[in-house]
Amino acid sequence: IGTQKIEEMAAQMFPEARLLRMDLDTTSKKGGHEKILSAFAKGRADILIGTQMIVKGHDYANVTLVGILAADLSLHEQDFRSGEKTFQLLCQAVGRGGRGEKPGEAVIQTYHPDHYSIQAAAVQDYQAFYEEEMSYRMLLDYPPAAHMLAVLGSGPEDEKLVQAMYYLKLYIERIYRENDLHIIGPAYASVGKVKDIYRQVIYLKHKDHKTLVHIKDQLEKYIEIN
Repeated sequence: IGTQKIEEMAAQMFPEARLLRMDLDTTSKKGGHEKILSAFAKGRADILIGTQMIVKGHDYANVTLVGILAADLSLHEQDFRSGEKTFQLLCQAVGRGGRGEKPGEAVIQTYHPDHYSIQAAAVQDYQAFYEEEMSYRMLLDYPPAAHMLAVLGSGPEDEKLVQAMYYLKLYIERIYRENDLHIIGPAYASVGKVKDIYRQVIYLKHKDHKTLVHIKDQLEKYIEIN
């Protein structure tokens, strides 16, 4: 469901309300953002519908209700920080309401109501989120529990890229033989092909930052020679 569809539904549910929509379509022209936000600030609309761009940094005293739809979409990103990003976004969204003398309320629609990032964001509990998130980071050696290096390879020929990334992994295993280095991949990036260019990635995780820097330096020499 996009913002246009939500605008249509809101118009049917609240026929008396004045609506404003803020997304890429309505802000594509120069000064589009300022025009919409200025109109909302001056009370020319009752409901502002938008994408993530309406969440950050805006301060309107008369906003008393914030609705967040599909709050868990960012949880499905192929990124170890997806829970953190979701928590940040929801905290920012919830914080848009009740900034003046009137109290605020937020309604979060989600398919994962039990997820710790959504639970913690709903009550603005930073400590609870931190403790839960850090337990996962420590268990899986993700930053800040460990350091991480991403090696991204790209090229127009898929077979050559697959072969090259395979050789890079073999080289890493040859120059670092200890068992405390975690290697993930090679695998296709979350977006595996952009404008006919294929993309693969290898992730390396280690407790020592200097070890990853050393591997990076050696990899750069290997790539240059080969």
